[in-house]
Amino acid sequence: MDFKQLRYFVAVYEEGHVGRAAERLSISQPALSQQIRQLEQNLDVSLFERSSKRLLPTLAAHTLYNHALPLLDGMQQAVEALRHFKGQALRTLAIGVLQTVHTSLVPQMLERVRKAQPHLVVQIYELTGLEIERRLLNGSLDIGISYLPPRQPGLHGVLLYEDELKVVIQADHPLREFKKVSLKQAAELPMLLLGEEFQVRQIWQAQLANQGRRPQVQAELNTMVGILDSLPHTKLATVLPGHSQDEHSNPALLWKPLSEPRVPLKVGLVCRDVQRQQATLELLRTLLEDVMNGPHGPSGPLDGQA
Repeated sequence: MDFKQLRYFVAVYEEGHVGRAAERLSISQPALSQQIRQLEQNLDVSLFERSSKRLLPTLAAHTLYNHALPLLDGMQQAVEALRHFKGQALRTLAIGVLQTVHTSLVPQMLERVRKAQPHLVVQIYELTGLEIERRLLNGSLDIGISYLPPRQPGLHGVLLYEDELKVVIQADHPLREFKKVSLKQAAELPMLLLGEEFQVRQIWQAQLANQGRRPQVQAELNTMVGILDSLPHTKLATVLPGHSQDEHSNPALLWKPLSEPRVPLKVGLVCRDVQRQQATLELLRTLLEDVMNGPHGPSGPLDGQA
């Protein structure tokens, strides 16, 4: 086992899909699959349960992932330290992004950063909210794009846009004629949800807990795309941020606003030191403004502290 294999494993674990991980790593799918099989052989454990559409991490994979992250973070810090020592440091900006925020943010942000700061190397990581905050605190991320307010003391947020949770159902669902779905109605629906490590799931559970209820979880997936692809073939519903509908429209699915109460979401930039990172925050906020106000961008304020 070497650091390259660990890096490949982490990408597959976080993406839940060999194709997306290979694209993220800029290598071929067969080469990545071979590296994962070799790692499994070297460790004499099975890391993933394979199905036709996705990979499910085993208990061994969860254990390896928790140990791999600090090792890779430490190696990256060592490499950066040596670059500084040699006077060859690259300017890098590490950003953690939730997969459930508006999906047009990342590609459009990258293009704008490239034009504004051509010598800046941007590293994007798709992570859970908890992992974004953990990495911000240990210094391996510079900025997070996550839900506000941050849950960990010592982190600060700047609002980008506002969203809300919506119930997603099949087009022939019994609730199809309803303009809105009450929290009480939604609590009774059998659901296909993101795993408990995802912040959208945690927000949903907290809303139900306020009403003395628990979600009716029938199945879980670790990708929003996987959930939306699966829903038309099941009798299940889900809850997701409303702006995701813009990027994942499907005539077989209906998106219903929640009411009684509405479940608002605030998406923003998260960092550890606002004063030290003010220039970076302003750069990203300015570059993202066109995305927010574009024809398919989320509406909502782009000013003020969260």
